[in-house]
Amino acid sequence: MLALQKVRPGSGVQLNTIAEPDAPAEGEVMIRVHCAGICGTDLHIAEWTPGYEAMEQAMPVTLGHEFSGTIERVGSNVPLEAIGARVTARPSTTCGTCDACRRNDEDNCTARKGVGIGRNGAFTSLVCVPYSNCHRLPDSLAMDIAALTEPMTVCAEAVATAEIAAGQTVLVIGPGFIGQGIAVLARARGAHVVVLGRNDAPRLDALRTIGFEQLIDTLHRPMEEALAEFGPFDAIIEAAGVPALVGATLPFLKKRGIFTIVGIHPRPAEIDLTRIVRMHQQIRGSYRAPAKDWDGVIAFLDANQKLMSKLVSHALPLADVLSGLQAAKDRTASKVMLHMEAHR
Repeated sequence: MLALQKVRPGSGVQLNTIAEPDAPAEGEVMIRVHCAGICGTDLHIAEWTPGYEAMEQAMPVTLGHEFSGTIERVGSNVPLEAIGARVTARPSTTCGTCDACRRNDEDNCTARKGVGIGRNGAFTSLVCVPYSNCHRLPDSLAMDIAALTEPMTVCAEAVATAEIAAGQTVLVIGPGFIGQGIAVLARARGAHVVVLGRNDAPRLDALRTIGFEQLIDTLHRPMEEALAEFGPFDAIIEAAGVPALVGATLPFLKKRGIFTIVGIHPRPAEIDLTRIVRMHQQIRGSYRAPAKDWDGVIAFLDANQKLMSKLVSHALPLADVLSGLQAAKDRTASKVMLHMEAHR
């Protein structure tokens, strides 16, 4: 079967033909992948930006962690009734044996592996994951929209971490899919949302098509001028991964406001700590959502399929994944969705 793989450290990925996986291990299932989305993490891995060195021990490894599919085979200790279930899956897998796992504190597992990072992922026809990581999908939910579940859980965690509430004015930095999803969920909570990008016309236009109006492209307007008009902000959520934007936008955060970091940054950011102290502000990090929140996100996607479909800018076969990666890198794509049916 065809698979997009990282085969060695350094820049680049490869489309390879690989064997189908063996029977799933105990407690695991084999999923026939229907759709899988390209994520910013996949770009970081392809370009080999710092922070992914631990992947080396898993190479060659198939990428892809945002996906939907149908359970085709089950390992021991998994009910046979699971076969045929339409599912998505949490990509973070735990060891079950470390001290944290034995205390049922799986979020602090010390041997965690990510699907598509530390173990084979979903940019192929078949992927194996723990059955306990799977979440069933309603029959009414289209598979391409279901594949948005994982990134939308990241967005939901960011909105929760920022304590977004009705009536607030919120700045979202970065109009990539994570920024777009944060904007959608913040608006659903009743917040007034402003989105900031630079040279991001296609992605800002995607937000415009679903009703967002306060969209800033700093290629055409000075950032300070625009933020002074729309701010100050009760909360700022950074989803761009640009360190300079942290210090540059903090002055537009209200007293006692919350600044939430979601983007993955290539280097440290300089910030004025004295101002944060005197303004009684908080800086928080947000990353992975707890398992208990996944079903709520699936329900949101099911209820808002038409809206969310407008953020899927590209639908491609797996054979065209390299052009999809380039579209994501060029920021002409909001979300590239790969369809695997042709590679059974």
